[in-house]
Amino acid sequence: MCGIVGYIGRGRNSYFLVTTLKRLEYRGYDSCGLATFQEKNIFLKKIKGKIDELKSSLKRDLVFPLGIAHTRWATHGVPSPVNAHPHFDCQKNIFLVHNGIIENHIELKDYLIKRGHRFVSQTDTEVIPHLIEEFHKKEPFLEAFLKAVRKLKGSFAISVIKVGEKTLFFAKKDSPLILGVLSDGFILASDIPAIASLTSKIVNLNDGWAGIVKDNGFEILTFQGKKVRPKIEKSQILPREITKKNYTHFMLKEIFEQPKVISRILSFYINKKRIDFKDLNIPDKLLRKINKIFIFACGTAFHAGFVAKYFLEKYCHIDVEIAVSSEARYRDLSLSKNNLVLVVSQSGETADTLAATREAKRKGAKVIGICNVLGSSLTKESDGLIYTLAGPEIGVASTKAYTAQIFSLYLLSLYLAGLRNSLRKKDIGNFLEEMRKIPVYQDVVLGRAGQIQRIAGKFSKFGCFLFLGRGINYPSALEGALKLKEISYIPAEGYPAGEMKHGPIALIDEYRAVVCIALKDKLYSKMISNIQEIRARKGKVLGIINYEDKETIALMDNAIYIPKLRLNDLSPLVVAIPLQLFAYFVAKNLGCEIDQPRNLAKSVTVE
Repeated sequence: MCGIVGYIGRGRNSYFLVTTLKRLEYRGYDSCGLATFQEKNIFLKKIKGKIDELKSSLKRDLVFPLGIAHTRWATHGVPSPVNAHPHFDCQKNIFLVHNGIIENHIELKDYLIKRGHRFVSQTDTEVIPHLIEEFHKKEPFLEAFLKAVRKLKGSFAISVIKVGEKTLFFAKKDSPLILGVLSDGFILASDIPAIASLTSKIVNLNDGWAGIVKDNGFEILTFQGKKVRPKIEKSQILPREITKKNYTHFMLKEIFEQPKVISRILSFYINKKRIDFKDLNIPDKLLRKINKIFIFACGTAFHAGFVAKYFLEKYCHIDVEIAVSSEARYRDLSLSKNNLVLVVSQSGETADTLAATREAKRKGAKVIGICNVLGSSLTKESDGLIYTLAGPEIGVASTKAYTAQIFSLYLLSLYLAGLRNSLRKKDIGNFLEEMRKIPVYQDVVLGRAGQIQRIAGKFSKFGCFLFLGRGINYPSALEGALKLKEISYIPAEGYPAGEMKHGPIALIDEYRAVVCIALKDKLYSKMISNIQEIRARKGKVLGIINYEDKETIALMDNAIYIPKLRLNDLSPLVVAIPLQLFAYFVAKNLGCEIDQPRNLAKSVTVE
C-alpha cells in the first residue's frame, strides 16, 4: 500500500520527483524518502511525515538524471526515518524502494546475517538490497538482481538504482507498477494517476516481469531472464480527473461526481434498452447453468456486494453466498464449474481479493471481476470483467466507486435474470427506466448538502454511533458506519435493526446517536418499532427518510430526506449520498484529515 516513483531521463529537479510522488500519497503517508543519482554518488533523504515536509527540506535546483522515491504505509516497523524507504545495502551502493510484503524476510535475513550483513531497520524490505549485494559478489548486477527477485516470496513492486550505473531496474509480482514514456525519458509509478499529467503513453507491467530502463529505451524480461515485448498503450485517465477542482477535499468532489458516474455507466452498458456487457467473456449458455453465486470483496466493496446479494437472491432466484476475501481465501469452500464468483475491488490490486480469485479459478469456478482500474491485476486474472467507470478515486474513503459497484452489480443481476427467465422483459425494462432516474435522485440529495452539514454540526458532539437498516439497506447501515469511523475516528457500528435488541440496545442512552434508515418499504413498520425502542431509552435519532413521511419525522431528533423511489430495491444508490455527506461534514467539524485518514491507505496490497 506504499507508493513508488522512479525516473530516468535527461534531467529533472528534485521537486519533480516529490510532486509526482505527492499524487500517490493516498497509498501511504506516514514517512517518505528519495534517492537520486548525483554524478558518481547517490543523494539520500528520508523523513517521518508527509511528502510536503520532504519537499520543503530539498533544494529545488538539485538536478538529477535518475532517481527513486517512496511514500510509506507502515507494515514492518514504526514510521521513522530509519524505516522509511529507500533502503540500501552494507556499502550504500544499492538503493531500493518497495511496495508489498516479503513473507520470507526472516529466513533471508538469517541467511544474510550469517554472511556478515548488518541491518539497520525493522522492515522486511531491507533484505532485498542486501540479497542483491550478496549475489553481486560473484555475478553481474542484472543476474544478481534477477536471482534475488526469484528468492523473494510474497508480493512486491520494487525499483532499484546503483552507484555508478545510470540505469533504473524494476520487478513486479502481485503489486501494482506501471511504466510511463516521457518526452525526455521514462517514469515508473504505482498507479496511473501519478503520471496522468506527464504522459498518456504507458506500459502495463505483468506479474513476473522485471526491467532495465535507460534514458533512451527499456528492456523487459521475465524473472528467468527471457525477453518479452510489451505494448505501449494509451491511458484513458485525463489530467483534470485527478485534481480537486474547486472542492476542499477529493472526497467531497467524488461524492458530487456520482450522478455523472451513474450516467456514464448507463450510456456504456445500455444499448437500445438492452444490457450489453463488453467484456463479460462467459457464454450465456454457461451463465444459465450457474447454480450458486459467491461474492468476494473487502471493506466498502464488500458492502456493495452485500447489496447485490439481496438483489440477486430476490430477482435471479439463486443461492448467493458472500464472504470477506481475507476469510474466503482460507475457507474450504465447495466451489465448482457450475458456480459463478463475483470479485469486487476498486483498485483491482487488493491482495486478499486477488488470492480469493485465484483459489476460485483453481477450483474451476468462473470469475467475473467488478473493477474500476483497467490493466490492474484483477482485470487480468478474471475470466470476465465489468469495468465500473468511476474514474480515478483519490480519497481513501471510497464514495463514487461504491455506488458504481452497486449499479454495475444491479445491471449484472438484471442480465442474469433475463437469461434465467426469472424476470420478464417488461420488469427488466421497468428497472432500467427507474435506474435512469438515479442520477436525478442523487442530485436532489446533493442539493441539500447544506442542510446535511448543519445536521452534522449537531451530531459531531456524540462519541459513539449506531447505524441501523433493514433488508437491502442493512448493507447501507454497514457502509454508513464504516464511512464515519474511517474519516472521523468515532466508534460506529452498523447493525440490522431487528438485531439491535440482541446486544447493541445496551449501549443506547442520551449520549449515543443512532442513524436509522427508515424508508417507505415493506419493512417500514418494523423499522418504526425499532425507532420507538431507541426513543424509549433516550437515544438521539437521525433518520434517513422519504419526503412527506410525517409519521416517522415525529420520532426523529433530526431527519435527512431522500426522494421516494418507485422501486425501493434501488434505494441504496441514493441512501449512500447522505451517509457519505454526513460522515464528511462530521469529520470536517472535528478537524480530521479527510482524504488521508490515519492508518488507512487506498489500495490494500498486503494481507
